[in-house]
Amino acid sequence: MENKNSIRNRTITEKHEQRIERLVNDYEQRIMKHLNEEYSRTTKYSDRLADQIAAFGGSWKFIIYFSIFLVAWMIWNVLQITKVLHFDEPPFILLNLILSSLAAFQAPIIMMSQNRQAARDKREAMIDFAINYKAEQEIDYVQRHLHHIEDELRKVRKENQELRDLLQTLISQNKK
Repeated sequence: MENKNSIRNRTITEKHEQRIERLVNDYEQRIMKHLNEEYSRTTKYSDRLADQIAAFGGSWKFIIYFSIFLVAWMIWNVLQITKVLHFDEPPFILLNLILSSLAAFQAPIIMMSQNRQAARDKREAMIDFAINYKAEQEIDYVQRHLHHIEDELRKVRKENQELRDLLQTLISQNKK
């Protein structure tokens, strides 16, 4: 019997944990959906474009594509496949100009995106703080309530013991 009760209690606890986890996930998804909607509503097209450029410019996809482009550029201009179409012979001055221009535009775009992301992270941190603060308040309330219940239980036990003592005294007096 005890084994079945412990299994049933553990199952109930697991069910509660799963339910709580599902509720927390749903709540987080609603908050993220709200933040994403607010982000879409409050940011300009140019800001969203900068975020997309920064996301691509900071990815492995960009590194691979750009590496392929650089290697192809150098091979095309070094090998003597066609003499007419060489437009940037070593030391690749035109390629240097392109790379410098790309870096000059890419860096501020990435920094703009990072600044917006930092502001968004700050808002999310404030929301997390508010949720944690509210949870802490609720935990404090529950603890105070539990302490009050414990105090009341002690009083009831003390009164119960006093009644037992009184009953024992009365029984012993009646026997005499």
